[in-house]
Amino acid sequence: MATDVVYGTAGGGAGLARSTATVTRRALLRYVRTPQLIVLATVQMSLFFLIYRYMFGGAIHIAGMSYVDYLVPGFVATGVLFMGIGTATAMAEDLEQGFVDRLRSLPIPRSSVLIARAAADTAILAWSTAFTAAVAFAVGFTLHGSALEGLAAFGLVVLFGFAFEWVFITMGLFAGSAQAAQGMGMIVFPFAFVSSAYVPVSSMPSWLRVFAEHQPLTYMVDAVRALTLGPHAQALLGHPSSYFVSRSLVWTLAIIAVALPVAVAKYRRG
Repeated sequence: MATDVVYGTAGGGAGLARSTATVTRRALLRYVRTPQLIVLATVQMSLFFLIYRYMFGGAIHIAGMSYVDYLVPGFVATGVLFMGIGTATAMAEDLEQGFVDRLRSLPIPRSSVLIARAAADTAILAWSTAFTAAVAFAVGFTLHGSALEGLAAFGLVVLFGFAFEWVFITMGLFAGSAQAAQGMGMIVFPFAFVSSAYVPVSSMPSWLRVFAEHQPLTYMVDAVRALTLGPHAQALLGHPSSYFVSRSLVWTLAIIAVALPVAVAKYRRG
């Protein structure tokens, strides 16, 4: 019976949807059976938010709004990088422990294993983001846009997270060990700070501002910020929300289009 669940029908390989659902369930059960992973992911993200909220809150002033209203969209959008390190580490652990080798021996689509990893970790990201947003409201964050715009902003963050999961999955496949994967994951952190997430890019040196204004995280942060700030967004960002949302979606699709095939190719090569 257990074999049927993985293999699908006796006469052929399991379909992509069924095999993906099965491996996703296994990945989620790993979190359920090790609740420390969920607790750490949730608490870590919220703890970092509180540090930024109270450490920078009195030092950085944004015209026309409180710093917490400026910070929250940037923090939750770049929080996908904090969560992604766990994905890279888990992918590397699956390789080290032989789980991936066992899946390679089964007649299932190779991409289903990686899609399952991305889906499971995106679900955990969504939970952590929702919890952090609740903490943000508790410490003074105000949603200036509509409730629908707030939900759209949350959906964008989850979509960004799914895209970056593929980057971290690729890192885990190339790393060779969990320790190396964790170290490789730290490489992307400078992108979070050289963006509009925590301070306006106008405050940066001109040579750095050029990069900060046009890198993907800035467009993603400003898209979330434009949806949550409501009437304040146009004055702060200089463009309507559609400008940033459209560009952030282009970047999201581009990241998936590059990272997904690389990850699948690396997985197939072993």
